[in-house]
Amino acid sequence: ENGILVAQDNISSCLCNLGRHDEALVLKREIYARLVTTLGVSHEDTLLSGMNLILSLRKAGLSNEARTLLRDPLLPAARQSLGPDHNYTLRLNQILANSLRDHPQRTRDDLLEAETIQKDVVQRRRRVFGPAHPDTVLAERNYSTVREALAARVDSA
Repeated sequence: ENGILVAQDNISSCLCNLGRHDEALVLKREIYARLVTTLGVSHEDTLLSGMNLILSLRKAGLSNEARTLLRDPLLPAARQSLGPDHNYTLRLNQILANSLRDHPQRTRDDLLEAETIQKDVVQRRRRVFGPAHPDTVLAERNYSTVREALAARVDSA
């Protein structure tokens, strides 16, 4: 069954590349659900599939669903099974922070949470991967962006 899931994941990626996001999203949901059932939510393959599903949900404008999936079960499972410094855990945290920052109805509390998360991601990436690593540089850029959004919100208040 693992080979079938890999093939379906490849098909969902092709569908995304063709702009057929709705079809890809249906397939990504199925793949994630099967992996949860067969491997459990804490398995690295399931976490990666969940991350891909979340990114597709965000592209489809389903940010609330993506954040819900991130908060429970994905982030707790990643922290517990992979640890807080694992690349997948850091990526999931970064996706959550970006989702909070980019949400059209974001609140000041959302931005403060995004800032806290992003600061932690930057610190961990610097320590684990080094300051010159591309993911560290991206995390620093995201941290700056959320701080700018927070400052703009304070200035306009």
